[in-house]
Amino acid sequence: MKVLIVGAGIAGSALAYWLTRHGADVTLVERAPTPRTGGQAVDIRGAALTVADRMGVLDGARALRTTMRGMSMVDGDGNEIMRSTEETVSAGRLDSDDVEIGRDDLIGLLADAARGARHLYGDSVAALDQDERGVDVVFDGGARARYDHVVGADGLHSAVRALTFGPEERLIRHLGMYVSIFTAENVLGLDRWQVWHREGDAGFGLFSDRDPAVMKVNLGFAAGPIVYDHRDVVQQKRLVEQHCAGLRWEGARLIKAMWEADDFYFDAMAQVRMDRWSRGRVTLVGDAGYCASPLSGQGTSLALVGAYVLAEELAASPEGAFTRYEHRMRPFVAANQALALENPGQAAAGESVARAATAITID
Repeated sequence: MKVLIVGAGIAGSALAYWLTRHGADVTLVERAPTPRTGGQAVDIRGAALTVADRMGVLDGARALRTTMRGMSMVDGDGNEIMRSTEETVSAGRLDSDDVEIGRDDLIGLLADAARGARHLYGDSVAALDQDERGVDVVFDGGARARYDHVVGADGLHSAVRALTFGPEERLIRHLGMYVSIFTAENVLGLDRWQVWHREGDAGFGLFSDRDPAVMKVNLGFAAGPIVYDHRDVVQQKRLVEQHCAGLRWEGARLIKAMWEADDFYFDAMAQVRMDRWSRGRVTLVGDAGYCASPLSGQGTSLALVGAYVLAEELAASPEGAFTRYEHRMRPFVAANQALALENPGQAAAGESVARAATAITID
């Protein structure tokens, strides 16, 4: 079985590992010229812990976990108004079995696990033409190849999804918020600690990093749908500055650091809602098919579990595999997408997260 996976993120790398292990001939293509770095901390919970363990990456993830000690909430002058050493906004309860890890650290572990797949960086798909026996692919770089199956694991703005199902506007549900993520100098001397502040429609979260010299910054704002170029970083930084300029305390310094950052990421808090994730020999996994948004805290777990289930069904029998994959994953996706809507503007209850994280049985 010859499979093309588009996107070398969490879902794509995990799927490449499992399909290769099942004996498939796997090519993994990634638009970025090198493995992507940066990004926020992500969580491995519930059923995803089982998948990570079976992949052999769970011990490595635990060794690289963030080991946060707690968090503070501050007012517009930087005065602490609340603190907790029992839980954090990003990871929930600190005494749980969940693993919070930097996204780039997890990507490194998964890329190493998926080294049996063929990796193509600096390219993506430009056209897909499928028939009953396979999919003819034209790459952005001009190369052509034929595969038995193509899987889009290329995120919220998936090229595979657009080529197969049409424009994203009718498939994406905007949740009324935008977030930017970047690295800055650790001017506050944070040590395994988070600081959160919200002022009106804007706010930020600051996280210490494994490198004590730097901190991760989440700088975001509430707004309705905005039309912008998803690849124009300067335009995106201007949007953040426009909406966050009124933030006091460290606000001005964070905006200055944003303009200097070379690992800047920006996007809407949004979910992908689709009646079907597959068409013919093309299917979607992870954010490309069922993004739950960072507000759910479950995007990584959905990606890991989705990759495992899809690979398992393809290995069992390619005939009807995508239908069985969707049947197994739909309730799990629905439970986890609901987390982002349970308590708008705040994290879902811990009990809800625990139920959603285990809302699927891994055979």
